Amino acid sequence: MARYDGLADWYEDYISGTASEFTAEAGAALTRLLGRGVGRCLDVGCGTGVYIGQAAELGWSLTGVDISEDQLRVARRRLDEQAELLCADAARLPFASGSFDAVYAMMIHTDVPDIAEVFAEMGRVLTNGGRFVYVGTHPCFVAPFIARQPDETIVVHPGYLKVRRHDEGPGIGDGIRARVGAYHQPLSALIGALPAAGLQIDNIEELHGDPPRLLALGARRAH
Repeated sequence: MARYDGLADWYEDYISGTASEFTAEAGAALTRLLGRGVGRCLDVGCGTGVYIGQAAELGWSLTGVDISEDQLRVARRRLDEQAELLCADAARLPFASGSFDAVYAMMIHTDVPDIAEVFAEMGRVLTNGGRFVYVGTHPCFVAPFIARQPDETIVVHPGYLKVRRHDEGPGIGDGIRARVGAYHQPLSALIGALPAAGLQIDNIEELHGDPPRLLALGARRAH
């Protein structure tokens, strides 16, 4: 059973309520970096489909994949057949190479054991020159070993270089990570996975406060 199964309705309320400001800023970054376009666009780890509508408004024809059938149930309710939705593993996408003109993922590096494997698959299914966007929590400032204080200062505990799953820690909090845990991967792992996947980096943005809580990456499939 996927970790989000049984949590989809709670998660939908969480991202549209308590975490709504975070969700909105991540979505704004997606809009900027993806841009307007035509052709097929893939949302990898689409969850409840919260970002698919705004990507479709940019002109793209959307397909979403997620490993949680429960998340996809909520996505189907939200989108009302406006996008093709499939249950699939992000590290083993069920599409031929070069199938999509754009591909993006939102907030998934904390849910997968090997983000390089996922980025490689995303790069594989892109056409040459196709657009790639990733937006996720900033691994330097939002992590299981980082405790954020009420005055927004942070206390960093050992663990930054350890690529592994955490189910507890000073930075887990009481949101989604308290329920499903979190994989931590350092900044070098995230950024280094792009050229390894044949992706040329165009944009890097650090967003949502100082220190920032969001990292946004824009790239293109190298010819």
